[in-house]
Amino acid sequence: MGKKIAIVGAGAVGSKVGGHMLANDEDVIFIDGWPEHVEVINSQGLHMTGNTPEEEITVKGRALHLTDVQQLAKEDTIDIAFVSMKSYDTQWATQLIKPYLSPDGFIVSLQNCMNEEFIAAIVGWGKVMGTIAAKISVALPGPGHVHRNGPIMGASHTVFRVGEPHGRITPRAEEVARLCGYCDSHMVTTNLWGERWTKLVMNSSSNPVSAVTDMSSTAISQDDGLRKLKTYLAAEAITVGKAAGFNLEQLHGINCDQWIKAVNGDTTAYDEIEEDYVAMGKKGNPDGRPSMGQDMQKGRRTEIDFMNGLVCMKGRELGIPTPVNDRIVDAVKAVEKDNSKACAELGRSLVE
Repeated sequence: MGKKIAIVGAGAVGSKVGGHMLANDEDVIFIDGWPEHVEVINSQGLHMTGNTPEEEITVKGRALHLTDVQQLAKEDTIDIAFVSMKSYDTQWATQLIKPYLSPDGFIVSLQNCMNEEFIAAIVGWGKVMGTIAAKISVALPGPGHVHRNGPIMGASHTVFRVGEPHGRITPRAEEVARLCGYCDSHMVTTNLWGERWTKLVMNSSSNPVSAVTDMSSTAISQDDGLRKLKTYLAAEAITVGKAAGFNLEQLHGINCDQWIKAVNGDTTAYDEIEEDYVAMGKKGNPDGRPSMGQDMQKGRRTEIDFMNGLVCMKGRELGIPTPVNDRIVDAVKAVEKDNSKACAELGRSLVE
């Protein structure tokens, strides 16, 4: 009999990953706080669409509202719980699912940022695993409907990178990678923390730029000043990550050191990064926005404290200045309170 899987947080990523598991006959239950989303999944199934007709499919599923999770006490225990919530919801989500884990059950952080430590503080390091989802552009257009904005990456890029905190390859890591592989390309990594910080570099140099400008990723890629902002945000995060001892991976096939060179006057490195940003902006949905940009559009709290805020905090611990990240944290919080302040000029001003 297969593993019993819970998706704690049926947002865009959780719904997409869990939906493909359901399509391949895995035993999956969604847990979410959006009543209409839960109702539609239970009554009509989860509808998945993408940029091609072949991606359209509706799968029968079961979902529980957060207030009904106690129903799990009458059922078989959970073997694998994917926490796919916003970073600020990690701790209570972990507390919510913990009582229903099997003795060998464990929790996978399928999230942005670095939340494994928060989960481990509640269930112990032996019950924690991390999964990085890179270059998966998805959104929830409505209840019971998840849409992939970007292309299926396949062999061109490994989307899901599953790792143990201790860095060893284990059967359970391979099992989680297999489950994620229903959705897109996957691997088991021995470098969870380096992969995590590398993804943080990507997120912290793209998400808040969309949030403070109210612009799509494509529009940002066409703006000289905003590409400069992205470069400086990334360079600071890379500098902090290297000082913290993380083994950083390449970004879009480019060595991370190029960003540090670029902000220190190396025009060749700067031009290489510029070309990459412009090329990346031409891929996928021209109206697509990263998660923080979507959050801002919907009036939701952002993960800024767990993205750029983490860069700033680690920088202070290590004695490394992060002035551009400091400024964008303040700017995002200002726009959260008054979204009329969002504009391209605000973004450009943060690095001038």
